[in-house]
This record gives sequence, C-alpha cells and structure tokens, in this order.
Amino acid sequence: MKSKYDKIQQIISNMKQPDYRYLQITNAIFRVRTGEFKSMSILPVKLRNALIDELGNSICCISPALQKKSDQVGKVLFSIPGGERIETVRLSYKRGWESFCISSQCGCGFGCRFCATGTIGLKRNLTVDEITDQLLYFHLNGHTLSSVSFMGMGEPLANPDLFDALKVLTDNNLFALSRRRITISTIGALPGIYRLTQDFPKINLTFSLHSPFNEQRSKLMPVNDLFPLQEVMKALDNHIRRTGRKVYIAYIMLQGINDSAAHAEAVAGLLRGRGEWEHLYQVDLIPFNPTGKTPPGYRQTDRTKINRFKNILRSKGINVTIRMQFGSEIGAGCGQLYGCQGD
Repeated sequence: MKSKYDKIQQIISNMKQPDYRYLQITNAIFRVRTGEFKSMSILPVKLRNALIDELGNSICCISPALQKKSDQVGKVLFSIPGGERIETVRLSYKRGWESFCISSQCGCGFGCRFCATGTIGLKRNLTVDEITDQLLYFHLNGHTLSSVSFMGMGEPLANPDLFDALKVLTDNNLFALSRRRITISTIGALPGIYRLTQDFPKINLTFSLHSPFNEQRSKLMPVNDLFPLQEVMKALDNHIRRTGRKVYIAYIMLQGINDSAAHAEAVAGLLRGRGEWEHLYQVDLIPFNPTGKTPPGYRQTDRTKINRFKNILRSKGINVTIRMQFGSEIGAGCGQLYGCQGD
C-alpha cells in the first residue's frame, strides 16, 4: 500500500511542480515539525490546496483519544479511521533516551492465552501511515525518536504493510531512523522472518518463546501449530548466520506454568549446540503483567523464581537479562494493550 509520502510525490508530479517541492514538504514535517499542510507557506497555494483536498489538512491520519502517564511511561490511545482504536507507549529513560513501542495491527488474531491484546481478536491490519503516524505524532509534539520497537498491538510480521512502513521509517528524507534502533518482535511468523533477514538484516529481531516445550507452547500460543518451534529456531539460526546480529528471546514468566527449573534447563538446551553463532542468542526474562482482560490463572512469578531461572541459564552459558518493568500500573506493559475495546 502506498504511503502518504508516495501520494505527495504523485500529486507534485501530476501538477508538474518541481521535484524540490517534495523536499520542502518533508523538511517542513521532519525538520520544522509542521503538522498541517495549510501552514506550509513556502508552498504555492494551489499545491497546498491540492494536498489538503487529497490527504486532508492534518499530516497525521490518527488522532489521540486518551492519554495516561506514570513516572517514566506515557500511553496514548489513538483513534484510527473506521472507528477502531490502537495504543502506543512512550518510555522515557533518565539519561534522556526516549523509546517507543508501536502497534502494527488493531487487535491480534493469534490468541496467545495470556495476552490481553489476544482477547480482542484481529480487527484489521494497520496501514503504512497508521503505523508510522504513531511515531509522527510524537515527533510533531517535540519528542526525539531514539528507538522504536514493534511490540505493541498485533503480530508485526503478519502485516504485509510492515515492510513498506520500515522503508518510511528508515528513509533519510523522512524519519531517518537507524535500522539498528528498530526492533521487530514476532511470535514466530516464518515468512516474515525470512523476508526480514533478506530485506532488513540490520533491524533487531526478538522472538517470543514463552515455553521450550512444544506441547505446552501450542497450548499457550496456538501459532506453534502453524509455525513449529524447531522450524522457527532454524530460521533464527539462518538469520544470525546471515546478519551476524543478536536475536533476542523474549520469555514471559508465568507463575507455576513456565517458571520451573526444568523449563530453564530446557531453554538452555534449546539454545546451546546451535553452532558457532549460538552466543548471539540473548534471553530476556519478562515479568508477567496481568490486566482485567487477562484470562484467569495467569499470575506473575515472584522475583526469587525469576532470579533462579536466570542463574540456571547463566550456569549453562546463556546470555540472559531480566527486563525492567515499565508502565504496568497504567496498562502499558507487555501484553497489556487492548485499548481498541474501549476507553
């Protein structure tokens, strides 16, 4: 699907305007932080009117409906065309770094049992502009886009428009984000992993594991029946060999479900013996974030068990960290986003 930036270039061409008009527009958006076409006084009135007629006056196609804030986290509920809603999270670090967690779908159709977003089902894929405008909104409001992760609502690699969105985000005339500052999180969508390896090898890849045992993983994450764990691991091995970059293994700790010593031993067994590149696997242990929408029976593992899990992995030579918790008190933590169901 074409982005608004493609459409702007087409309008300029159709009106036989000089090519530099496009750079004037992108400079106004990304350097001056102009949010409306009518305010671009550098452009001829005729061109401004054509842009407004075709695209509307506002540069952003999404609009904030509700905002919540805690100490280091802000969450914005956006209204998108069609009456649905999505959520985006901003994390502010004390050293001045700002990271953004954005959505790729409205809802999610894969139904991971412990995820609030999965209770919604898939409403639809987001368009290129709906994906990138989540960041554009913050940019226009004066924020620095230090890094971005596709860990919001939806499975990024199930949305074919993701790759066009990545082109927009890394375009030097637009967002100009370094590929090394972008992270894609997937539950194991194999076709998308293959394409990411080929087309965007420098972008960071995170794989949501959550159980090393096939039968249990299929119960927790039905996608495992579609894309079996061992096949995904082969694709990740190939990604590491082709790119020479780390692959992050996300592991949500669920009390009494996947937090045992046997699970830790099995995770280590899964990641060891994968060849000369196995040291590039990094496990991130994530404390579970319950919500009012989370199905009953899923609870947060206590810190003692998380530390025991970490120590077992380290004793087996696995690189492992415990991810810091941000935003769970405002429903902005991993797996908590379900804002398109209501306020």
